[in-house]
Amino acid sequence: MAIYLIVLLCILNHTAFTGSRVVFSLFALDFGASSMGVGVLVSFYALCPLLLAIFAGKLIDRVGARLPMTLGTLGLGIGIALPVVLPSLVTMYCSALLLGTSFMFFFVAVQGVTGAVGTPEERGRNYSLLSVGFSIASFIGPLIAGFSIDHLGYRQALLVLSACIACSLIALWRGGYLIPRPSQKAKSQIEQSVLDLLRIAPLRRIFIASGFMSGAWDLYNFYMPVYAHSIKLSASAIGMILATFSAATLVIRIFLPRMLKNHDEVRILTVAIFIAGIAYFLFPFFENPWALGAVSFLLGLGLGTGQPLSMNLIYNLAPQGRTSEAAGIRVTVNNLAHVTIPLVFGAVGSALGFTAVFIANAVVLFGGAALNNRTAHAKR
Repeated sequence: MAIYLIVLLCILNHTAFTGSRVVFSLFALDFGASSMGVGVLVSFYALCPLLLAIFAGKLIDRVGARLPMTLGTLGLGIGIALPVVLPSLVTMYCSALLLGTSFMFFFVAVQGVTGAVGTPEERGRNYSLLSVGFSIASFIGPLIAGFSIDHLGYRQALLVLSACIACSLIALWRGGYLIPRPSQKAKSQIEQSVLDLLRIAPLRRIFIASGFMSGAWDLYNFYMPVYAHSIKLSASAIGMILATFSAATLVIRIFLPRMLKNHDEVRILTVAIFIAGIAYFLFPFFENPWALGAVSFLLGLGLGTGQPLSMNLIYNLAPQGRTSEAAGIRVTVNNLAHVTIPLVFGAVGSALGFTAVFIANAVVLFGGAALNNRTAHAKR
């Protein structure tokens, strides 16, 4: 039962979190923010996680997952509610900081505790279920946000998202006792250095691959709404396009366990990064929402492999009692991309236009695929 509670909490919290990004991006544009301004707003989601994720992982290894999950959920509720009470760009920037920090604590706790649920033989299945839950949330979050904006307005859309947080808190209150307690070995490893984990070559490889995939994912979430808004697509159409991307991540994650039986995970990541690069290369050539949805689906197939593979491998490769700390390093690497990519590509977009943004990211991904391919050859 514990894994199903964890998946339910992830669906509820991540629905609100992803939906808030869509609402905030479009709400900021409605307030007159520039492309660069929206980039700064989105990067604020990742600023505190970048600085605090490793500390959060160490803390969660010691105190357990339940309290950080609860406090993280409360923080999400407050962050979503603030712009409803005080709608302004300044409030949204503050909320973005709070939302990113709160979800980081929740996510690091969830990533670490999922591996402790059930037997080692069930671990791969549990992480697959978790990643499917995130995909479901990524699918319905933009849909709820887009349709709520069109039919209710920005502030009311945030209220709809806050209902997910309320349900999550109720589920935690009723079923929190099912969440596993912290490992007793974690206390004996408090003084261990983060560098010890980075010296483990397989872990390093997973951190790097995860960073490539996460950076491309974040650019899509940031730039697709801005690009679609510039070609006069409605909020509902934007939500549908984003949801199509999420549907593809769900599809690929359902089939991923079968793929892993026949192929090495590094090879799968290499092909996935290359597919994502092709999708980014195609984006600027289309303005039709159906075509953009098809390219988004292709991108989702490429990027949807990163999270379940990296979460499972990190838990398996990290020393006992330091799994959440390793998850924190992964979050730090990912959020380094979250902070820098919106800023860099926001500036590129303002100076050179949308085409330059998509093509430049395609080149980065092709380079990442080539680098990962070298890793695959070295592994032989």
